[in-house]
Amino acid sequence: MTRLVLNRQLIEDHANPATVVLDLIRQRQGLTGTKDVCREGDCGACQVLLGSMRGGRLRYQAVNACLLPLGAIDACHVVTVEGLNGESLNPLQRALVDCGAIQCGFCTPSLMMALTGFFLNAETSNEQAAIDAVAGNLCRCTGYAGIKRAITRLCRQFDLAGSPPERRIDNLVHWQILPAYFSGIAEKLSAIAPRDAVEQSPDAVLVGGGTDLWATRPHWLHTQSLAFLSDSADGVRFDANDCIVDAAVTIEQLRTSKLFRQLFPSVTQDFELICSAPVRARATVGGNLINASPIADLAVFFLALNARLLLVSHDASRTVSLKDFFRGYKQIDLQSGERLQAIHFNRTAAQGFSYEKVSMRRHLDIAAVNSALGIEHADGRIVTARLSAGGVAPVPFYFEKTCAYLQDKSIAPATVLAAADIARHEIAPISDLRGSAEYKRLLLRQLIFAHFMKLFPEVIRWEQLHARQ
Repeated sequence: MTRLVLNRQLIEDHANPATVVLDLIRQRQGLTGTKDVCREGDCGACQVLLGSMRGGRLRYQAVNACLLPLGAIDACHVVTVEGLNGESLNPLQRALVDCGAIQCGFCTPSLMMALTGFFLNAETSNEQAAIDAVAGNLCRCTGYAGIKRAITRLCRQFDLAGSPPERRIDNLVHWQILPAYFSGIAEKLSAIAPRDAVEQSPDAVLVGGGTDLWATRPHWLHTQSLAFLSDSADGVRFDANDCIVDAAVTIEQLRTSKLFRQLFPSVTQDFELICSAPVRARATVGGNLINASPIADLAVFFLALNARLLLVSHDASRTVSLKDFFRGYKQIDLQSGERLQAIHFNRTAAQGFSYEKVSMRRHLDIAAVNSALGIEHADGRIVTARLSAGGVAPVPFYFEKTCAYLQDKSIAPATVLAAADIARHEIAPISDLRGSAEYKRLLLRQLIFAHFMKLFPEVIRWEQLHARQ
């Protein structure tokens, strides 16, 4: 049984925990403002707000209801567009109307949820961040110009910089962006009795975000015993030398972590390339690694940091290097009864780091080739180098030969060209829908060039590399 607050009402539902919230909302509760379209998290038409108590505070995220299982929302608040409606239009709805952001209206409910999620979470009223928040919403009519006009108006109207997280819900209620009943939701959720402990089947499928599982294997999941992992409230931490990332931390938590941004100042923009905001809000770091896709963005990222995985079972634990974890296509070094608990890497590995990705669409798309490079250097020479790439092998690939070549080499155009040539011959990509094998080799070369130009702009320039090819 799942207990939750749906808009204003406390409900209990006995459906299979693999049932997605979209079906609860539309079929079992008759709330049809949330639309049923792609069921893959691509269009955003089914977005809802998901609120839960974390770290003693009620926090919300806009998420795709088509990828959100009932088993993951016990003691949560689910908000549909009906839960935001009042007797008159609220400021967000009024801006969408006044700025010509609505035509057929089919995507309007999801736009409302995405914009409300932005105002619940954003640190400042940044227009570009607001555009990223709605980037997972496809509109079939407006051409998006009206949506952007509405965002500009709203960001100028409401100053989030003066609204700290602990007062955000109260401020949004005062601004009439949220209905008044939101002020009592934390108390309602706290009153839901803790669920009795249920013995977990040793064969249970561990579910983190589930964004890939429910897009690709929804019917199979209904036949399985499922175990839902708890959200990570403190997903990134430092010890004496390492950065430690909990496997259950979401991509969005990682992207917005103050500690992680200390190490990787460009991570906020880099991770916008990975997927849309509602998918980032659910997809976990551990899930991205365990899924073992050859183009897994986070696997490529952490490979270049020489990351180590902490694997635990009920009575033991062991540490495995990430570059040894992938054994073949969708094959990993994970024994029966084990789960990934955390990712560790030495903080010094972040000092010279670059991440690049090329896909058919610049944002929100699967990579044709993605790559990361970590370099430690001194006195114009490379001390150590760690290069990784996705889309060029059956697994997220670590370039042993290229890294060995780069060690103790001078930072110069000739070194970069030689490394790119070694890397091109170290891989064996295949031709597929994302490009031919030769195209992927060329992309890899260009991404290696981009890494060095980004990290050493005064020494490595495009003209030098292009002239010597």
